[in-house]
Amino acid sequence: MILRVLFINLLIIATCVLEAKPPELTNKETKRKIEEILKAHVSYKTLNHEILKRSLVNFFDELDSTKTYFIENEIVKWIDPSEQTLNQMQQDFQNESFSQYEKIYDIMISAIKRRSDLEKKTAHSPLAEKVSVTEFKDLTWAKSPNELKDRIIQLRSLQLEAAETLNDEEIQEQFLQKIAKRRTNRESEINAGNKKDRHKQMLSFVLKSLTASLDAHTSYFTPAEANQFMIQVQQRLFGIGAQLRDDLNGFTIVRLLDGGPALLSNKIKTGDRIIAVNDEAVVGLDIIEAVDLIRGPRGSKIHLTLLREHQEEDGEKHQEKVSVDIVRDEIVLKETRFETNLEPYGEGVIAHIHLFSFYQDPNSSSTKDIKEAIEKIQKENKLLGVILDLRNNAGGILPQAVSVTGLFISKGIVASIKDSAGKVQHLRNFDGSITYNGPLFVLTNRASASAAEIVAQALQDYGRAIIIGDTHTYGKGSYQSFTLESTNLNKINPQGEYKVTRGIYYTVSGKSPQLHGAKADIVVPGILSELDIGESFAKFPLDPDQISENFDDDLTDVHPLHRGKMKRLYKNNLQPKLAFYDAYLPNLMENSEKRLAANSNFQNFLTEIKKSEPSIETMESFGQNDIQLEEAYAIMKDMIFLTNESEAYQETEAVSAR
Repeated sequence: MILRVLFINLLIIATCVLEAKPPELTNKETKRKIEEILKAHVSYKTLNHEILKRSLVNFFDELDSTKTYFIENEIVKWIDPSEQTLNQMQQDFQNESFSQYEKIYDIMISAIKRRSDLEKKTAHSPLAEKVSVTEFKDLTWAKSPNELKDRIIQLRSLQLEAAETLNDEEIQEQFLQKIAKRRTNRESEINAGNKKDRHKQMLSFVLKSLTASLDAHTSYFTPAEANQFMIQVQQRLFGIGAQLRDDLNGFTIVRLLDGGPALLSNKIKTGDRIIAVNDEAVVGLDIIEAVDLIRGPRGSKIHLTLLREHQEEDGEKHQEKVSVDIVRDEIVLKETRFETNLEPYGEGVIAHIHLFSFYQDPNSSSTKDIKEAIEKIQKENKLLGVILDLRNNAGGILPQAVSVTGLFISKGIVASIKDSAGKVQHLRNFDGSITYNGPLFVLTNRASASAAEIVAQALQDYGRAIIIGDTHTYGKGSYQSFTLESTNLNKINPQGEYKVTRGIYYTVSGKSPQLHGAKADIVVPGILSELDIGESFAKFPLDPDQISENFDDDLTDVHPLHRGKMKRLYKNNLQPKLAFYDAYLPNLMENSEKRLAANSNFQNFLTEIKKSEPSIETMESFGQNDIQLEEAYAIMKDMIFLTNESEAYQETEAVSAR
């Protein structure tokens, strides 16, 4: 679809690697790479018809994501391929041939010339009126050159409408030149200088299309892309700390990263649309090109021109142009990893521990920091309850997820991994000491993913915690490996690298969060609850899976030579499955529902987020700074009250019995 809803972290990297030449690929090498990936992949081992169909969809997206080049009758053979075509593709692959993709690529080369002619013909055509971004969602292929021409005019109209807000003819002219340059650069990449280079480029698109057909997280990287990927993995990141979505008429800020310059400046809001960077128009640029403008050295200043929507008291909406200056900084700061707040209640406190990622470095780790924070709170206060906040936590280091869980349980399996060969390996907490054993809630939302889902679901499995928040988490229950290690950054394969999904992970109940996520025990909708976020919205997600539960750990995955010794050290003090919350959960749910139903601001907020994409401004307009956290505090207070009441009742009964 033309509206490429691309989320990209503006953890802007400090260096840029431009695509200088196509990867050094041959048909033989391309076949070998695909076979390697299939061998390692958790689910797909052969190029079956389904994968080949998906690859054709991806191939068209790689070449013509805006549907402004191809005409339907040129490519109808591959839009809905016949069994004969798919059989031919399978046979071609065995013979180290990619002829069907080559035919599509040749049509694209011709379509590039046609598009160039249409651009010239429509250069001075009247603009289309009242064009909406939503009209470009889920487009079908154009039926004729005339329909293609109309589509090009509509797209140009949408982009120019945003550019006109700059109120500067010179900047608008620069903008038009950039649109043309962006298009011609992309066309030059596809229509490389000579036949040999064009074939190499075509093979790189084949690899991208086939790998992306296996699942949402398997990818092929050109050498330049591999370099960029590893720089991000190493967190050598500088910029403003935001997430952008390409809306064609600018780049909408959909999230401000905790601790980042954009959030700390208090000058930018989610929902703002960036239309210029340092007075240079960005409307019409590719999102990567926009990133290139926004990034820069730590401490340098960036000037952003934004469009911000306001709603008047009569309900009318209007946009105003806002200019802000932001000082770039390193995004992954220690204070953004973890923070603690205390809420006084009765004779003690409730601790809110917000963990933004699962991290480990020579000086600190998520486990060490949380443990020290809890011990400090316990030393200075009466700790009545803990809210472990994993909202917007996209994961991190898997062993840290296991050890963070171990702060709240004794010994036992936390997560299990099943690899592409079907072999199951258990990840255990061996430390029998529990840092905190009182009332525990895990706060999650639709953006809690991967390692965060392991912790939430494992604590829920053991009955050690209640999950509060959006109906479910992100749903990423798979793990990947990358062919390039960070220590070999200077040895990138000139043929490219790849990332492949090798297995699924599960928690002690045998359930995997894959696709459906960890389910909330008490649902408290938040700002992300109505957004299309999560694995279920991925193009080709893996199916959910389940294995046997492992509360009674039999150590069968441990080598027999070591099993006996481990059993003696480990089997004592295993974490039991608890039913502590079962008696209280119905009351907690009922009280929460009543509170939220009686909160008119919250009900208005729910109505608003169902109508349109929400923002921080939406929340503030209803007087709700952090709805989910405030309600989590309220539920915890109910929990503490109910347990105290139960303990008092039991003491009274004991006295009566005497």
